[in-house]
Amino acid sequence: MKLETFLHHLHFDTEKAAPPDWQVDWDDAPLPYKLYRGLPEIPLAGDVPLKLERREAQAEPGIEELGSFLWYVYGLTQYAQAAFLEYAEERTAVSYAQLFRRFVPSGGALYPNELYVYAKLEDVPIGIYHYDVGHHSLRLLREGNYDTYLSRSLGHFDVSDCFCTVFVSTVFWKNFYKYNNFSYRLQGLDAGVVIGQALEVGDRMGYSSRVCYQFLDRSINHLLGLSEQDESVYAVIPLSIYPSIQTDDNFNSVDPVSAAELSREVPLLKTETYNRSKRILDYPLIKEMNEASMFETTHSFVKLSKEDRAEKSFGTEFIMLPYTESFSYDLASVCRERHSPELDFMLGNVSQKNISTLLKETFSFSYRNDLNETQDSELSVTLNGFFYNVEGVSNGAYAYDKSAHALRRISNGDFREVLQNGLTMPNVNLFQVPLCLHVVGDKDHLKEEMGYRGYRIQQMEAGILVQRLLLTSCALEMGGHPLLGFDVEQCDELYRLNSKKLTSLIQIPVGPYRPRAWLKGSLKS
Repeated sequence: MKLETFLHHLHFDTEKAAPPDWQVDWDDAPLPYKLYRGLPEIPLAGDVPLKLERREAQAEPGIEELGSFLWYVYGLTQYAQAAFLEYAEERTAVSYAQLFRRFVPSGGALYPNELYVYAKLEDVPIGIYHYDVGHHSLRLLREGNYDTYLSRSLGHFDVSDCFCTVFVSTVFWKNFYKYNNFSYRLQGLDAGVVIGQALEVGDRMGYSSRVCYQFLDRSINHLLGLSEQDESVYAVIPLSIYPSIQTDDNFNSVDPVSAAELSREVPLLKTETYNRSKRILDYPLIKEMNEASMFETTHSFVKLSKEDRAEKSFGTEFIMLPYTESFSYDLASVCRERHSPELDFMLGNVSQKNISTLLKETFSFSYRNDLNETQDSELSVTLNGFFYNVEGVSNGAYAYDKSAHALRRISNGDFREVLQNGLTMPNVNLFQVPLCLHVVGDKDHLKEEMGYRGYRIQQMEAGILVQRLLLTSCALEMGGHPLLGFDVEQCDELYRLNSKKLTSLIQIPVGPYRPRAWLKGSLKS
Protein backbone atom coordinates (compact mmCIF):
# COMPACT_ATOMS: atom_id res chain seq x y z
CA MET A 1 0.00 0.00 0.00
CA LYS A 2 1.29 3.48 -0.87
CA LEU A 3 1.78 5.81 2.07
CA GLU A 4 -0.58 8.39 0.53
CA THR A 5 -3.31 5.75 0.42
CA PHE A 6 -2.49 4.74 3.98
CA LEU A 7 -2.96 8.31 5.26
CA HIS A 8 -6.18 8.68 3.26
CA HIS A 9 -7.58 5.54 4.89
CA LEU A 10 -6.54 6.77 8.34
CA HIS A 11 -8.54 9.93 7.85
CA PHE A 12 -11.44 9.29 5.50
CA ASP A 13 -11.90 5.48 5.31
CA THR A 14 -11.03 4.31 8.81
CA GLU A 15 -12.65 0.91 8.34
CA LYS A 16 -9.89 0.15 5.79
CA ALA A 17 -7.13 0.89 8.30
CA ALA A 18 -7.44 -2.60 9.82
CA PRO A 19 -8.09 -6.01 8.19
CA PRO A 20 -11.81 -6.96 8.12
CA ASP A 21 -11.10 -10.04 10.26
CA TRP A 22 -9.06 -8.12 12.86
CA GLN A 23 -9.51 -9.57 16.36
CA VAL A 24 -8.02 -7.99 19.48
CA ASP A 25 -6.18 -10.43 21.73
CA TRP A 26 -7.11 -8.84 25.05
CA ASP A 27 -5.38 -11.57 27.05
CA ASP A 28 -2.03 -10.71 25.45
CA ALA A 29 -2.29 -6.93 25.89
CA PRO A 30 0.94 -5.06 26.69
CA LEU A 31 1.44 -3.07 29.86
CA PRO A 32 0.38 0.59 29.60
CA TYR A 33 3.89 1.59 30.67
CA LYS A 34 7.42 0.47 29.80
CA LEU A 35 9.52 -1.39 32.35
CA TYR A 36 13.32 -1.64 32.28
CA ARG A 37 15.15 -4.43 34.07
CA GLY A 38 18.45 -4.15 35.87
CA LEU A 39 18.98 -0.38 35.64
CA PRO A 40 19.87 1.93 38.56
CA GLU A 41 16.71 3.42 40.07
CA ILE A 42 16.17 6.84 41.64
CA PRO A 43 12.80 6.93 43.49
CA LEU A 44 10.74 10.10 43.11
CA ALA A 45 8.84 11.59 46.04
CA GLY A 46 5.11 10.91 46.14
CA ASP A 47 4.16 14.04 48.09
CA VAL A 48 3.58 16.26 45.05
CA PRO A 49 2.06 19.73 45.54
CA LEU A 50 -1.74 19.81 45.74
CA LYS A 51 -1.95 23.11 43.85
CA LEU A 52 -0.35 24.28 40.61
CA GLU A 53 -0.66 28.04 40.32
CA ARG A 54 1.72 30.21 38.35
CA ARG A 55 4.93 31.05 40.19
CA GLU A 56 8.56 31.85 39.57
CA ALA A 57 10.91 28.92 39.02
CA GLN A 58 13.30 28.00 41.80
CA ALA A 59 16.91 28.99 41.25
CA GLU A 60 18.08 25.38 41.20
CA PRO A 61 15.37 22.78 40.56
CA GLY A 62 16.01 19.50 42.31
CA ILE A 63 14.90 15.92 41.84
CA GLU A 64 11.80 16.49 43.98
CA GLU A 65 10.55 19.27 41.69
CA LEU A 66 11.33 17.23 38.57
CA GLY A 67 9.37 14.33 40.05
CA SER A 68 6.33 16.58 40.58
CA PHE A 69 6.59 17.83 36.99
CA LEU A 70 6.72 14.31 35.57
CA TRP A 71 3.84 13.07 37.73
CA TYR A 72 1.54 15.92 36.71
CA VAL A 73 2.45 15.44 33.05
CA TYR A 74 2.22 11.65 32.71
CA GLY A 75 2.17 9.87 36.06
CA LEU A 76 -0.38 7.31 37.23
CA THR A 77 -2.95 9.34 39.12
CA GLN A 78 -6.02 7.15 39.70
CA TYR A 79 -7.15 3.56 39.79
CA ALA A 80 -10.76 3.37 38.63
CA GLN A 81 -13.39 0.71 38.08
CA ALA A 82 -16.16 1.70 35.67
CA ALA A 83 -19.34 -0.10 34.63
CA PHE A 84 -20.36 -0.46 30.97
CA LEU A 85 -23.59 -1.71 29.40
CA GLU A 86 -23.23 -4.40 26.73
CA TYR A 87 -26.19 -4.83 24.42
CA ALA A 88 -26.99 -8.25 22.92
CA GLU A 89 -30.00 -9.39 20.87
CA GLU A 90 -31.91 -10.80 23.83
CA ARG A 91 -30.41 -9.22 26.92
CA THR A 92 -28.36 -6.37 28.31
CA ALA A 93 -25.34 -7.16 30.47
CA VAL A 94 -23.08 -5.07 32.66
CA SER A 95 -19.31 -5.40 32.37
CA TYR A 96 -16.60 -3.78 34.45
CA ALA A 97 -13.26 -2.34 33.42
CA GLN A 98 -10.29 -1.56 35.64
CA LEU A 99 -8.27 1.43 34.51
CA PHE A 100 -5.06 3.13 35.57
CA ARG A 101 -5.72 6.75 34.71
CA ARG A 102 -3.47 9.72 34.02
CA PHE A 103 -4.22 13.42 33.72
CA VAL A 104 -4.08 13.34 29.91
CA PRO A 105 -6.61 11.55 27.66
CA SER A 106 -5.49 8.70 25.45
CA GLY A 107 -7.23 6.67 22.75
CA GLY A 108 -8.62 3.59 24.51
CA ALA A 109 -6.66 4.61 27.65
CA LEU A 110 -3.65 2.79 26.17
CA TYR A 111 -1.05 5.58 26.60
CA PRO A 112 1.38 4.67 23.78
CA ASN A 113 3.89 7.38 24.72
CA GLU A 114 6.88 7.22 27.04
CA LEU A 115 8.89 10.02 28.67
CA TYR A 116 12.67 10.24 28.90
CA VAL A 117 14.67 13.08 30.42
CA TYR A 118 18.20 14.41 30.10
CA ALA A 119 18.56 15.77 33.63
CA LYS A 120 21.25 18.11 34.92
CA LEU A 121 20.46 18.42 38.63
CA GLU A 122 22.78 18.71 41.60
CA ASP A 123 21.25 15.86 43.61
CA VAL A 124 21.37 13.13 40.89
CA PRO A 125 24.03 12.07 38.36
CA ILE A 126 23.86 14.02 35.08
CA GLY A 127 22.56 11.76 32.38
CA ILE A 128 19.72 10.21 30.37
CA TYR A 129 16.82 8.70 32.33
CA HIS A 130 13.57 6.90 31.59
CA TYR A 131 10.54 7.97 33.63
CA ASP A 132 9.30 4.70 35.14
CA VAL A 133 5.58 5.45 35.41
CA GLY A 134 4.77 2.16 37.12
CA HIS A 135 7.06 2.95 40.06
CA HIS A 136 7.21 6.78 39.82
CA SER A 137 10.98 6.69 39.58
CA LEU A 138 13.83 7.40 37.18
CA ARG A 139 15.90 4.65 35.56
CA LEU A 140 19.41 5.69 34.57
CA LEU A 141 20.18 4.81 30.94
CA ARG A 142 23.38 6.77 30.34
CA GLU A 143 25.46 8.82 32.75
CA GLY A 144 27.36 11.83 31.47
CA ASN A 145 27.09 15.25 29.84
CA TYR A 146 25.55 15.12 26.37
CA ASP A 147 25.02 18.85 25.77
CA THR A 148 27.07 18.94 22.56
CA TYR A 149 25.60 15.74 21.16
CA LEU A 150 22.04 16.87 21.86
CA SER A 151 22.67 20.39 20.57
CA ARG A 152 23.92 19.06 17.23
CA SER A 153 20.98 16.60 17.00
CA LEU A 154 18.61 19.58 17.36
CA GLY A 155 20.31 21.65 14.68
CA HIS A 156 22.84 23.47 16.88
CA PHE A 157 20.25 24.56 19.43
CA ASP A 158 22.17 25.14 22.68
CA VAL A 159 20.77 23.15 25.64
CA SER A 160 23.59 24.01 28.06
CA ASP A 161 21.36 26.42 30.03
CA CYS A 162 18.49 23.91 30.27
CA PHE A 163 18.28 21.93 33.50
CA CYS A 164 16.21 19.24 31.80
CA THR A 165 15.29 18.07 28.31
CA VAL A 166 12.17 15.93 27.91
CA PHE A 167 11.80 13.36 25.11
CA VAL A 168 8.29 12.22 24.12
CA SER A 169 8.45 8.86 22.35
CA THR A 170 5.87 6.45 20.95
CA VAL A 171 5.91 2.68 21.53
CA PHE A 172 4.11 1.35 18.46
CA TRP A 173 2.81 -1.93 19.88
CA LYS A 174 1.14 -0.33 22.90
CA ASN A 175 -1.91 0.67 20.88
CA PHE A 176 -1.36 -1.25 17.62
CA TYR A 177 -2.44 -4.43 19.42
CA LYS A 178 -5.96 -2.94 19.63
CA TYR A 179 -6.31 -0.47 16.75
CA ASN A 180 -4.03 -2.03 14.13
CA ASN A 181 -2.85 0.59 11.58
CA PHE A 182 -5.34 3.18 12.85
CA SER A 183 -3.02 3.45 15.85
CA TYR A 184 -0.68 5.66 13.79
CA ARG A 185 -3.23 8.48 13.78
CA LEU A 186 -3.76 8.11 17.51
CA GLN A 187 -0.02 8.13 18.27
CA GLY A 188 0.56 11.66 17.01
CA LEU A 189 -2.52 13.03 18.80
CA ASP A 190 -1.59 11.27 22.04
CA ALA A 191 1.93 12.70 21.83
CA GLY A 192 0.36 16.12 21.31
CA VAL A 193 -1.79 16.04 24.45
CA VAL A 194 1.30 14.97 26.44
CA ILE A 195 3.21 17.94 24.96
CA GLY A 196 0.26 20.21 25.77
CA GLN A 197 0.18 19.01 29.37
CA ALA A 198 3.96 19.44 29.68
CA LEU A 199 3.66 23.04 28.47
CA GLU A 200 0.83 23.76 30.94
CA VAL A 201 2.61 22.20 33.93
CA GLY A 202 5.94 23.78 33.01
CA ASP A 203 4.29 27.19 32.73
CA ARG A 204 2.73 26.84 36.20
CA MET A 205 6.10 25.83 37.65
CA GLY A 206 7.82 28.84 36.11
CA TYR A 207 9.79 27.02 33.41
CA SER A 208 10.37 28.31 29.90
CA SER A 209 10.24 25.70 27.19
CA ARG A 210 10.65 25.03 23.50
CA VAL A 211 9.09 22.21 21.50
CA CYS A 212 11.47 20.74 18.94
CA TYR A 213 9.71 18.87 16.13
CA GLN A 214 12.84 18.83 13.96
CA PHE A 215 15.77 16.71 15.07
CA LEU A 216 17.96 13.89 13.86
CA ASP A 217 15.73 10.95 14.73
CA ARG A 218 18.33 8.21 14.57
CA SER A 219 20.87 10.03 16.75
CA ILE A 220 18.22 10.87 19.38
CA ASN A 221 16.87 7.30 19.38
CA HIS A 222 20.44 6.01 19.58
CA LEU A 223 21.17 8.25 22.58
CA LEU A 224 18.12 6.83 24.39
CA GLY A 225 18.87 3.26 23.33
CA LEU A 226 15.60 2.83 21.41
CA SER A 227 14.99 0.24 18.72
CA GLU A 228 13.38 2.17 15.85
CA GLN A 229 11.37 -0.91 14.94
CA ASP A 230 9.60 -0.68 18.30
CA GLU A 231 9.74 2.94 19.47
CA SER A 232 10.73 6.37 18.21
CA VAL A 233 10.94 9.91 19.61
CA TYR A 234 8.28 12.32 18.28
CA ALA A 235 9.22 15.55 20.11
CA VAL A 236 11.98 17.03 22.26
CA ILE A 237 11.21 19.69 24.90
CA PRO A 238 14.13 21.56 26.59
CA LEU A 239 13.20 23.22 29.91
CA SER A 240 14.93 26.19 31.53
CA ILE A 241 14.50 28.32 34.65
CA TYR A 242 15.45 31.43 32.69
CA PRO A 243 12.63 33.64 31.32
CA SER A 244 13.45 32.89 27.71
CA ILE A 245 15.33 30.01 26.18
CA GLN A 246 17.95 31.53 23.92
CA THR A 247 17.84 30.19 20.39
CA ASP A 248 20.49 30.19 17.71
CA ASP A 249 18.75 28.59 14.75
CA ASN A 250 21.70 28.78 12.40
CA PHE A 251 21.62 25.27 11.05
CA ASN A 252 21.48 26.53 7.46
CA SER A 253 24.65 28.59 7.91
CA VAL A 254 26.88 25.85 9.34
CA ASP A 255 28.05 22.51 8.06
CA PRO A 256 25.24 19.94 8.10
CA VAL A 257 25.25 17.26 10.78
CA SER A 258 24.56 13.66 9.83
CA ALA A 259 22.61 11.36 12.16
CA ALA A 260 24.78 8.40 11.15
CA GLU A 261 28.04 10.23 11.92
CA LEU A 262 26.73 11.64 15.19
CA SER A 263 25.49 8.25 16.42
CA ARG A 264 29.01 6.84 16.17
CA GLU A 265 30.14 9.26 18.88
CA VAL A 266 28.40 7.34 21.68
CA PRO A 267 28.38 3.57 22.17
CA LEU A 268 25.36 1.39 21.50
CA LEU A 269 23.12 1.04 24.57
CA LYS A 270 21.82 -2.43 25.34
CA THR A 271 18.95 -2.75 27.81
CA GLU A 272 16.32 -5.31 28.80
CA THR A 273 12.64 -4.36 28.92
CA TYR A 274 9.35 -6.09 29.71
CA ASN A 275 5.94 -5.37 28.19
CA ARG A 276 3.93 -8.56 29.07
CA SER A 277 2.82 -9.44 25.50
CA LYS A 278 3.99 -12.88 24.43
CA ARG A 279 3.15 -12.48 20.73
CA ILE A 280 3.89 -9.15 19.04
CA LEU A 281 2.51 -8.81 15.52
CA ASP A 282 4.32 -6.98 12.74
CA TYR A 283 3.23 -3.48 11.67
CA PRO A 284 5.10 -2.79 8.39
CA LEU A 285 3.11 0.31 7.37
CA ILE A 286 3.78 2.07 10.66
CA LYS A 287 7.48 1.23 10.37
CA GLU A 288 7.48 2.57 6.82
CA MET A 289 5.73 5.79 7.88
CA ASN A 290 8.20 6.26 10.72
CA GLU A 291 11.13 5.69 8.36
CA ALA A 292 9.73 8.09 5.77
CA SER A 293 9.27 10.80 8.42
CA MET A 294 12.86 10.77 9.65
CA PHE A 295 15.48 13.47 9.09
CA GLU A 296 18.93 12.14 8.23
CA THR A 297 20.80 15.47 8.23
CA THR A 298 20.17 18.96 9.57
CA HIS A 299 19.92 20.18 5.96
CA SER A 300 16.35 18.82 6.06
CA PHE A 301 15.35 21.31 8.78
CA VAL A 302 13.17 24.21 7.63
CA LYS A 303 11.84 27.53 8.87
CA LEU A 304 8.32 28.62 7.96
CA SER A 305 7.31 32.18 7.18
CA LYS A 306 4.11 33.70 8.52
CA GLU A 307 2.44 33.25 5.13
CA ASP A 308 2.82 29.47 5.38
CA ARG A 309 0.30 29.48 8.21
CA ALA A 310 -2.14 32.08 6.97
CA GLU A 311 -5.72 31.72 8.15
CA LYS A 312 -8.49 30.87 5.67
CA SER A 313 -11.50 33.22 5.52
CA PHE A 314 -14.97 31.77 6.23
CA GLY A 315 -17.17 34.66 5.08
CA THR A 316 -18.26 37.91 6.68
CA GLU A 317 -21.44 37.10 8.67
CA PHE A 318 -20.32 36.76 12.25
CA ILE A 319 -21.27 37.08 15.92
CA MET A 320 -18.95 39.14 18.06
CA LEU A 321 -18.30 37.39 21.37
CA PRO A 322 -18.40 39.43 24.60
CA TYR A 323 -15.26 40.62 26.29
CA THR A 324 -14.27 38.50 29.29
CA GLU A 325 -11.69 39.21 31.94
CA SER A 326 -8.59 37.08 32.32
CA PHE A 327 -9.53 33.58 33.42
CA SER A 328 -7.36 31.64 35.86
CA TYR A 329 -7.72 28.30 37.62
CA ASP A 330 -5.73 25.86 39.70
CA LEU A 331 -4.34 23.36 37.19
CA ALA A 332 -3.94 20.59 39.78
CA SER A 333 -7.59 20.58 40.82
CA VAL A 334 -8.78 20.76 37.20
CA CYS A 335 -6.54 17.81 36.29
CA ARG A 336 -8.06 15.76 39.11
CA GLU A 337 -11.62 16.56 37.98
CA ARG A 338 -11.15 16.17 34.22
CA HIS A 339 -12.41 13.03 32.50
CA SER A 340 -14.07 12.23 29.19
CA PRO A 341 -17.88 11.96 29.55
CA GLU A 342 -19.68 9.48 27.32
CA LEU A 343 -23.38 8.91 28.01
CA ASP A 344 -22.90 11.27 30.97
CA PHE A 345 -23.54 14.42 28.91
CA MET A 346 -26.77 16.23 29.73
CA LEU A 347 -28.18 19.04 27.65
CA GLY A 348 -28.10 22.41 29.31
CA ASN A 349 -28.05 26.02 28.25
CA VAL A 350 -24.53 27.34 27.69
CA SER A 351 -24.04 31.06 28.21
CA GLN A 352 -22.37 33.24 25.62
CA LYS A 353 -19.93 34.32 28.33
CA ASN A 354 -18.79 30.74 28.84
CA ILE A 355 -18.41 30.23 25.09
CA SER A 356 -16.37 33.41 24.90
CA THR A 357 -14.15 32.36 27.79
CA LEU A 358 -13.71 28.84 26.45
CA LEU A 359 -12.59 29.95 22.99
CA LYS A 360 -10.54 32.92 24.15
CA GLU A 361 -8.60 30.92 26.77
CA THR A 362 -8.06 27.96 24.45
CA PHE A 363 -6.37 30.23 21.91
CA SER A 364 -4.72 32.72 24.30
CA PHE A 365 -1.69 30.57 23.87
CA SER A 366 1.57 30.74 22.01
CA TYR A 367 4.61 28.60 22.45
CA ARG A 368 8.18 28.43 21.28
CA ASN A 369 8.97 25.81 18.70
CA ASP A 370 11.50 25.23 15.96
CA LEU A 371 9.12 25.69 13.01
CA ASN A 372 8.82 29.47 12.78
CA GLU A 373 11.11 32.42 12.44
CA THR A 374 9.44 34.19 15.39
CA GLN A 375 10.11 33.46 19.06
CA ASP A 376 6.46 32.73 19.96
CA SER A 377 4.26 30.80 17.56
CA GLU A 378 0.55 30.12 17.33
CA LEU A 379 -0.81 26.68 16.60
CA SER A 380 -1.40 25.88 12.94
CA VAL A 381 -4.89 24.47 13.64
CA THR A 382 -8.22 26.21 14.30
CA LEU A 383 -11.67 25.34 15.69
CA ASN A 384 -15.06 24.95 14.04
CA GLY A 385 -18.21 23.87 15.83
CA PHE A 386 -21.86 22.88 15.66
CA PHE A 387 -23.75 24.83 18.32
CA TYR A 388 -27.12 23.99 19.87
CA ASN A 389 -28.93 25.72 22.75
CA VAL A 390 -26.24 28.37 23.19
CA GLU A 391 -27.32 31.74 24.55
CA GLY A 392 -27.33 34.44 21.89
CA VAL A 393 -26.16 32.06 19.14
CA SER A 394 -28.64 30.51 16.72
CA ASN A 395 -28.29 26.77 16.15
CA GLY A 396 -25.86 26.07 13.36
CA ALA A 397 -22.30 25.53 12.17
CA TYR A 398 -19.63 28.13 12.92
CA ALA A 399 -15.94 28.83 12.49
CA TYR A 400 -14.08 30.60 15.29
CA ASP A 401 -12.13 33.66 14.16
CA LYS A 402 -9.56 34.17 16.89
CA SER A 403 -8.22 37.43 15.45
CA ALA A 404 -11.68 39.05 15.79
CA HIS A 405 -12.81 36.86 18.71
CA ALA A 406 -15.99 36.12 16.79
CA LEU A 407 -18.05 33.23 15.45
CA ARG A 408 -18.39 33.24 11.67
CA ARG A 409 -21.65 31.59 10.68
CA ILE A 410 -21.39 28.88 8.02
CA SER A 411 -24.97 27.55 8.04
CA ASN A 412 -28.04 27.48 10.29
CA GLY A 413 -29.79 24.39 11.62
CA ASP A 414 -29.83 21.59 14.17
CA PHE A 415 -27.14 19.14 13.06
CA ARG A 416 -27.23 16.78 16.06
CA GLU A 417 -28.95 13.91 14.25
CA VAL A 418 -26.53 14.12 11.33
CA LEU A 419 -23.54 14.11 13.68
CA GLN A 420 -24.94 11.23 15.75
CA ASN A 421 -25.45 9.11 12.65
CA GLY A 422 -21.85 9.86 11.62
CA LEU A 423 -20.35 8.21 14.73
CA THR A 424 -18.72 4.84 14.06
CA MET A 425 -19.18 3.92 17.72
CA PRO A 426 -22.17 5.70 19.34
CA ASN A 427 -20.68 5.89 22.83
CA VAL A 428 -21.68 9.58 23.12
CA ASN A 429 -25.25 10.87 22.87
CA LEU A 430 -24.77 14.00 20.77
CA PHE A 431 -28.43 14.96 21.26
CA GLN A 432 -27.35 15.87 24.81
CA VAL A 433 -24.34 17.95 23.72
CA PRO A 434 -24.60 21.71 23.08
CA LEU A 435 -21.13 22.08 21.49
CA CYS A 436 -19.64 19.65 19.00
CA LEU A 437 -16.24 21.13 18.15
CA HIS A 438 -13.77 20.10 15.45
CA VAL A 439 -10.08 20.88 15.22
CA VAL A 440 -9.47 21.97 11.62
CA GLY A 441 -6.20 21.98 9.69
CA ASP A 442 -4.70 21.91 6.20
CA LYS A 443 -5.18 18.68 4.25
CA ASP A 444 -1.52 18.72 3.14
CA HIS A 445 0.01 20.32 6.22
CA LEU A 446 3.75 20.97 5.63
CA LYS A 447 3.82 18.13 3.08
CA GLU A 448 5.79 20.18 0.58
CA GLU A 449 8.29 21.38 3.22
CA MET A 450 8.68 18.26 5.38
CA GLY A 451 7.06 15.34 3.60
CA TYR A 452 5.32 12.83 5.86
CA ARG A 453 6.80 14.41 8.98
CA GLY A 454 4.37 17.28 8.40
CA TYR A 455 1.40 14.98 9.02
CA ARG A 456 2.84 13.89 12.37
CA ILE A 457 3.52 17.49 13.41
CA GLN A 458 -0.04 18.50 12.55
CA GLN A 459 -1.44 15.68 14.68
CA MET A 460 0.72 16.79 17.62
CA GLU A 461 -0.36 20.43 17.30
CA ALA A 462 -3.98 19.24 17.19
CA GLY A 463 -3.31 17.30 20.40
CA ILE A 464 -1.86 20.40 22.09
CA LEU A 465 -5.01 22.35 21.25
CA VAL A 466 -7.26 19.50 22.41
CA GLN A 467 -5.57 19.34 25.82
CA ARG A 468 -5.87 23.08 26.34
CA LEU A 469 -9.55 22.95 25.29
CA LEU A 470 -10.25 20.06 27.69
CA LEU A 471 -8.60 21.79 30.65
CA THR A 472 -10.46 25.05 30.02
CA SER A 473 -13.75 23.17 29.59
CA CYS A 474 -13.28 21.45 32.94
CA ALA A 475 -12.41 24.75 34.64
CA LEU A 476 -15.77 26.03 33.30
CA GLU A 477 -17.52 22.96 34.79
CA MET A 478 -18.05 21.29 31.42
CA GLY A 479 -16.63 18.08 30.03
CA GLY A 480 -15.08 17.19 26.69
CA HIS A 481 -14.55 13.86 24.96
CA PRO A 482 -12.08 13.64 22.04
CA LEU A 483 -13.36 11.34 19.27
CA LEU A 484 -11.83 10.07 16.03
CA GLY A 485 -14.72 7.76 15.12
CA PHE A 486 -16.74 10.30 13.13
CA ASP A 487 -17.60 10.93 9.48
CA VAL A 488 -14.87 13.34 8.41
CA GLU A 489 -16.12 13.85 4.85
CA GLN A 490 -19.60 14.69 6.13
CA CYS A 491 -18.26 17.30 8.57
CA ASP A 492 -15.99 18.80 5.92
CA GLU A 493 -18.97 19.16 3.58
CA LEU A 494 -21.15 20.77 6.27
CA TYR A 495 -18.34 23.20 7.12
CA ARG A 496 -17.61 23.83 3.40
CA LEU A 497 -13.94 23.04 3.96
CA ASN A 498 -13.07 21.26 0.73
CA SER A 499 -12.78 24.43 -1.34
CA LYS A 500 -10.30 25.78 1.23
CA LYS A 501 -8.22 22.54 1.26
CA LEU A 502 -8.96 22.11 4.97
CA THR A 503 -10.25 19.10 6.89
CA SER A 504 -11.61 18.12 10.32
CA LEU A 505 -8.91 16.40 12.35
CA ILE A 506 -10.67 15.44 15.59
CA GLN A 507 -14.15 15.86 17.09
CA ILE A 508 -14.70 17.02 20.70
CA PRO A 509 -18.24 17.12 22.13
CA VAL A 510 -18.28 19.65 24.98
CA GLY A 511 -21.00 20.39 27.52
CA PRO A 512 -22.43 19.88 31.02
CA TYR A 513 -22.46 16.32 32.34
CA ARG A 514 -23.68 14.32 35.33
CA PRO A 515 -21.30 12.50 37.71
CA ARG A 516 -20.32 9.05 36.47
CA ALA A 517 -21.00 5.93 38.54
CA TRP A 518 -17.58 4.49 39.22
CA LEU A 519 -15.19 3.56 42.00
CA LYS A 520 -11.92 5.41 41.92
CA GLY A 521 -9.01 6.03 44.22
CA SER A 522 -6.04 8.38 44.08
CA LEU A 523 -2.57 6.92 43.53
CA LYS A 524 -0.94 9.90 45.22
CA SER A 525 0.46 9.30 48.68
